[in-house]
Amino acid sequence: MLHSFILGMGRAGGGLHLPALARTRSLSPGLFAPGPVVAHDPFRPPSGMTGVVMADTLEEAAALTPPHRTVVHICTPPQIRLGVLERLAGLGYRKIIVEKPLALDLVGLAAIARLRRSRGLEITVATQWLHSDLTRRLREAVDTEEFGRLRGIRFVQNKPRFTRSAMVPDHPTAFDVEVPHALAVVLTLAGGARITGASWADMATGRFRLPRLGRAALRLEHHSGVRTEIDSDLTSPVRERRITLEFERATLTGHYPCSDTDHTAQLRVVAEGRDAIRTVFDDDALSAFVRCTYSRYGRLPATRGALPVQVEAVRLLTEAKDLCAAGEREATQREEAQYEESQHEEERRVHGVR
Repeated sequence: MLHSFILGMGRAGGGLHLPALARTRSLSPGLFAPGPVVAHDPFRPPSGMTGVVMADTLEEAAALTPPHRTVVHICTPPQIRLGVLERLAGLGYRKIIVEKPLALDLVGLAAIARLRRSRGLEITVATQWLHSDLTRRLREAVDTEEFGRLRGIRFVQNKPRFTRSAMVPDHPTAFDVEVPHALAVVLTLAGGARITGASWADMATGRFRLPRLGRAALRLEHHSGVRTEIDSDLTSPVRERRITLEFERATLTGHYPCSDTDHTAQLRVVAEGRDAIRTVFDDDALSAFVRCTYSRYGRLPATRGALPVQVEAVRLLTEAKDLCAAGEREATQREEAQYEESQHEEERRVHGVR
């Protein structure tokens, strides 16, 4: 049986991982060692929470539970991920769950890969949609080719994220918030891919502007021939997590749960020669992810998870951000050239008048 240690008690740690652990512990008690969850937050003072023992330091947390039999949930910002992993490895922790994204760029990814190999870390990224019942149903439709071959995927992830983005700058771009979830799903459904287009936009209100945190869009061409579009708008007035799969003879539209208070998904199937079918079902993907990961970590040695998909996701997201940054530089250079030309034109006009 395994102990649990949550590092970072913000929205992800305290709002998502802790409740998911509580649900999973009640349904699968044989996976978990008795006793409360240990938690530490380097950014917030300890606070009383039911079923949690707060540790003031990582060293104190390591004294409360045996590191070699403890799963660490890293829910701190990705900017400090490498340093956190190094400290945890030094204390003897090996079983790690990391909030997405695994890394912000290829340099960070390479550093984590070196540390993982040298210290024998078992790292699983918390892209829980891979454990969603909706994703399972979509994967089954792709694998069985019940509706013919898959042709295209469109993923829409909309939600207003103004307050949190302004108060907690834990993600540098909109590509790092929701898109990693969608990217892991489409890579699982359609295989490896290359980027054919990417864009981002600022988040702006009457009070502030946050560069690159408003919207992220990504276009992919998979090696299988499938084309994918992912669009994540963090300035949307509504919440929606929708995936549409276009097959040769049908269109499947799925809606992932949008709230941690309602774990319900929906799937609508419109197929040739059939009446449209809509199903609604329970889909607590994060609890399923926790149960699967703890089961895997409980086996010695642990079987390989979905880490290769996460590595590919980081590579693609890094390329997408590089494309967007290059576009910004080109736009800036054009504006500067236009400004200089206008200045020269003004000088010529003035001298011409004289």
